[in-house]
Amino acid sequence: MAEAFKNMYNKQFFDRFTKDLKFVINDFDAHEFVSQTMDNEWDNREYKQRIMHITTILKKFLPTNYKDAIAKILELLDCVKNTQPDFSRIDDTKYGLTLEYGAILDNYVEQYGLDDYETSVKAIERITQFTSCEFAVHPFIIKYPDEMMKQMLVWSKHEHWGVRRLASEGCRPRLPWAIALPNLKANPAPIIPILENLKNDPSRFVRLSVANNLNDIAKDNPETVIDLVKRWQGESKEVDWIIKHACRTLLKQGNLEVMELFGFNSIVKNINIENFQISSSKVKVGDSLEFSFNLLNNNNKKAKIRLEYGIYYQKANGTLAKKVHKISEKDYAKNSITPITRKHSFRLVTTRKFHLGLHQVAVIINGNEFEKYNFELIE
Repeated sequence: MAEAFKNMYNKQFFDRFTKDLKFVINDFDAHEFVSQTMDNEWDNREYKQRIMHITTILKKFLPTNYKDAIAKILELLDCVKNTQPDFSRIDDTKYGLTLEYGAILDNYVEQYGLDDYETSVKAIERITQFTSCEFAVHPFIIKYPDEMMKQMLVWSKHEHWGVRRLASEGCRPRLPWAIALPNLKANPAPIIPILENLKNDPSRFVRLSVANNLNDIAKDNPETVIDLVKRWQGESKEVDWIIKHACRTLLKQGNLEVMELFGFNSIVKNINIENFQISSSKVKVGDSLEFSFNLLNNNNKKAKIRLEYGIYYQKANGTLAKKVHKISEKDYAKNSITPITRKHSFRLVTTRKFHLGLHQVAVIINGNEFEKYNFELIE
């Protein structure tokens, strides 16, 4: 099993972090800082809990006044910047500081800066040029919705790609691990001008954020995204990539209007499947479900097909919940029979808990689901 994400905060990290803090905090006691941080409860804390705990301890070693504490944090940025590559002009997904640093500095502003809007916004703008800082923005959008969305619009034209990315990433209504933004989930209109400014951004990292923001919006306001797709489609290959990636949830949901927009005919005439087989009706946790079938295109011309399958997972309450997985997205030759085989893993992972019992699998063609087949997940 993969190493737990929280374990990035280990002794090696604190050796680096405390060494850097010594440059900006007079008489900094590294041993005491690590002792208070990696206390008796340290092993029991999860990722977000560790970040908040580190930030709480860090506050004890910084000046009591928030403005003075932020000045020290910005001084820390300058010190570390001198030992890091300059990423300020690179169109890349890398930042100059590590993710570990970023989460702590981001959280410091989020925890202690909410009542000092001006100082915090300036700090966020600086910090996000070195490391991701989107989580701190959400509480500010909730408390200062008009001011922050105006600020995000200004940031969408900033010279640094990291700040431009923040303009989009920071107002994602459903940003993972962040506080939800109920007002923007209900009405995403303030987000759209920001995304309009960023859709042709030279940075692929910024364009990815635009797509992810739109995907968030699509979960609550699909009509907003569909209307935007109609306006943006064909503008450039980069924008076409954005809207396709932005519609991934709608495509998995089988939204027929979206299928049509991307060339997948929702009426699958003369397209069928035959000889569906499951290798075993019982699958052990840790093993894979293996299945196969033939895809038939009985048309006299090629067919553009988005081929997927849905797994209906057993839930704790005894109901089934579907998750869609893509097989392919391509043209299938006229009058063709294409054999398809697939393996679906039930390997244990930290992000999913399996429940034993009845499961189902079904093939999906251009949003149209075919017959479900049963199988059982066992120990």
